[in-house]
Amino acid sequence: MTAIVRILARRVALLVPLLLGIVLFVFLVMRFSDVDPASAFFQGANPTPRQLHDFRERNGLLDPFPLRYVHFVGDLLHGDLGTSALTRAPVVDQVTTALPLTLQLTFLGLGIAVVLALLGGVTAALHRDRLPDQVIRVVSLTGVAAPGFWLALLMIQYLAVDRGWFPTGGYVNPGDSLGGWLRTMTLPAFALSLPVAAQLTRIVRTAVVEELDKDYVRTAVGSGLPPLVVVGRNVLRNALINPLTVLGLRVGYLLGGAVVIETIFSLPGMGKLMIDAVQNGDPAVVQGVVLTTAAGFVVVNLVIDILYLLVNPRLRDAAR
Repeated sequence: MTAIVRILARRVALLVPLLLGIVLFVFLVMRFSDVDPASAFFQGANPTPRQLHDFRERNGLLDPFPLRYVHFVGDLLHGDLGTSALTRAPVVDQVTTALPLTLQLTFLGLGIAVVLALLGGVTAALHRDRLPDQVIRVVSLTGVAAPGFWLALLMIQYLAVDRGWFPTGGYVNPGDSLGGWLRTMTLPAFALSLPVAAQLTRIVRTAVVEELDKDYVRTAVGSGLPPLVVVGRNVLRNALINPLTVLGLRVGYLLGGAVVIETIFSLPGMGKLMIDAVQNGDPAVVQGVVLTTAAGFVVVNLVIDILYLLVNPRLRDAAR
């Protein structure tokens, strides 16, 4: 347990410079963009030069660059993401309203991807070079090549428009109707998860095949243990180390893919919030969404690191 705590402490310590670097990158990109926060705030109002100057002075836009960055970081530490130029509302309020839906979509898609990858990868490995393996290979290759937005459009056409099994878009809060929530989230979650599931399936298959070829598996099966018990207790635990690493990286794809999927299905999440902000010239909202998404990606990868430690005793032994 001490070794795990020590490793996690190092991981958390590394997050601080990483997050500061992300904040600096976003700060630089937004400050050197063509969007002027003062003009965006007064858009459509024909402000005078004096009004623009007063706004910049009041919001520290005339301060030296390093001082502006320090103030920016200080505001973030106090939970202040700025004010929307369009609605005049705090950006943090809009983010906290949209974030739960994006998290629902991301983790529902992640759960679907993991289940499909485990079923497909283990089945293909256990039937190596036979018909089930060949079929799963073809399906996974197709899934890797198919973009999420293309799958989303196909699902809308064939499952929503032609057959009416699911709505074409919109969102129902799970607190109002769990069935309605499932119907509105099923197609977006599958469209988001299938490319990830296809890639993970291939990785799981390779990892399980490598484990099945090891001596301890043959010894365990030869001693009379049922093959399913050996696979469930030993093979899967050892084989999931590499897929876990890839899964952490794929979470970034899920978060980024949610931007497109939410727009296609008219889901009021972070993706739609950012697209609307870009179209309406609202830099504070764009900045808030990017920072929140990046921070979420970092936190999720920390969770993946914890899971990696739990399934990989060699790392814990190395830290002792």
